[in-house]
Amino acid sequence: MADKGSEFLKGLLIGGLAGAILGILYAPKSGRETREEIGRKTEDLLAKAKEDYEKALEKSKKTYETALKRLRDLELAAKEKIDHLEGEAVEIAELGKEVLQDGKSRFKRALDAGVEAFKEEKTS
Repeated sequence: MADKGSEFLKGLLIGGLAGAILGILYAPKSGRETREEIGRKTEDLLAKAKEDYEKALEKSKKTYETALKRLRDLELAAKEKIDHLEGEAVEIAELGKEVLQDGKSRFKRALDAGVEAFKEEKTS
């Protein structure tokens, strides 16, 4: 984007100078008047180019600062989301442990009940 802006400013300056020079050269004035007119037009164009450059620079600084703030906000939001997801993952892991432990206990009780029933059936 900066390249396009600088190319535009170069084109503006070169085109302006060329137009001013051609206009002045075809005007019915003496050489001295023509040189003075070229000098004034050149100074005017340089001042305009400098002003346009400073405006573009200020605009690009504002755009950069806005983008940087947005990136910082996104980074903060992403960190908050990661922290939230980590908390949920820990909760899910704990819940999974409890479910596994509960299932293990049920299985052991069922196995013990089966062994006990087998023993009773065998002794009867």
